[in-house]
Amino acid sequence: MDDRFLPVLLLLLGVSGSWGQGEEPGGPPEVLSEESIGEEVPEEDGILVLNNQTLSLALQEHSALMVEFYAPWCGHCKALAPEYSKAAALLAAESAAVTLAKVDGPAEPELTKEFGVVGYPTLKFFQNGNRTNPEEYIGPKTAEGIAEWLRRRVGPSATRLEDEEGVQALMAKWDMVVIGFFQDLQEEDVATFLALARDALDMAFGFTDQPQLFEKFGLTKDTVVLFKKFDEGRADFPVDKEAGLDLGDLSRFLITHSMHLVTEFNSQTSPKIFAARILNHLLLFVNQTLAQHRELLTGFREAAPPFRGQHYLLSQEIPPDWDQRPVKTLVSKNFEQVAFDETKNVFVKFYAPWCSHCKEMAPAWEALAEKYRDREDIVIAEMDATANELEAFSVHGYPTLKFFPAGPDRKIIEYKSTRDLETFSKFLDRGGDLPEEESKEPAVSAPEAQPNSTLGPKEEL
Repeated sequence: MDDRFLPVLLLLLGVSGSWGQGEEPGGPPEVLSEESIGEEVPEEDGILVLNNQTLSLALQEHSALMVEFYAPWCGHCKALAPEYSKAAALLAAESAAVTLAKVDGPAEPELTKEFGVVGYPTLKFFQNGNRTNPEEYIGPKTAEGIAEWLRRRVGPSATRLEDEEGVQALMAKWDMVVIGFFQDLQEEDVATFLALARDALDMAFGFTDQPQLFEKFGLTKDTVVLFKKFDEGRADFPVDKEAGLDLGDLSRFLITHSMHLVTEFNSQTSPKIFAARILNHLLLFVNQTLAQHRELLTGFREAAPPFRGQHYLLSQEIPPDWDQRPVKTLVSKNFEQVAFDETKNVFVKFYAPWCSHCKEMAPAWEALAEKYRDREDIVIAEMDATANELEAFSVHGYPTLKFFPAGPDRKIIEYKSTRDLETFSKFLDRGGDLPEEESKEPAVSAPEAQPNSTLGPKEEL
């Protein structure tokens, strides 16, 4: 049976009140090793600290488990930490049946490989002890955002409304409320409505089949109504009697009508805030469209970069052999993990495929990598900066060389000296420093034209 119909089945069996939990049946319970039985799982700030062995134990003990894969040196992980702990506290105060945990990704390579973790932080949600198909969290990296996302998976995604008092109570708490008026709660349209409610975190959802509420709001047929505390105050989406409720059409309707018709900008208003609101709604639509066509778009969904609460960054896929050559291949998806590894001194060349100066220095770069290939504390790498973007900084000229010394402070040193093996080696051997007479910046030439005859970023000698 299609899992989307589970809420409808519960209704038919007589379950009342708020529902729409969206739980998916788990796989067979995992057999624990004798060593793990009785082992105590450590906790920090309300968050379970898991490893390869205790993850299995946690999945057995907690029917709903959110796991953050983090790296100790990751700046985004450090920024998320207080929000993640606050989310755990919010849910604990509500006695919500969900537990938050974390795993040190670099320290647990078997787990990061098993769950396809390619960047930090990555959050995965497990239900009913099933570790084979966790759901990846792509919502806002805020305490309330994380908590609300989890509430709608372990609790109701929409509230069943029986009277006007219930409607008014819901409207009093939220700026936007979406209510599905359905004459027959056995219809597939109800399951479609509940599926959408799981991810639209900036609005509340309710549903009803009560005739008096149809009459109260002037409705004679199945309709989804958006009530909002701005603009016209209400927008109606009639359900097509023949075609039924279409997830994509409803998503587009909510995106369009949840935006303010007029947005005032002043000295206190950031255009980024307005853009972020639009992006959040667009992500909702994309998310629901992918869910609606999951079977057809499985390959695309796996290839698409996951949204982690920040703007989209252009990235190539990680090559399977990225670390097999002396010069390691970096892309946006593995850059943070490699460049800011606290145990490594990482020297990176940012290049453009069409750049003649990059090609000229390539032999020296390969020779450098070959020279230090047996040094476990040194990594020589390169990244195509025309096909990959970074959150930490932008690359404006080619080639650009940056050194990331080992340590926890995420220091970045730009190399601006002679591009030959001897000087590169001195720079590395001195830990990213050169005598003043050897650290003179090379001259800059005119920009080189890209293949389409338009000028790209500057190319440096």
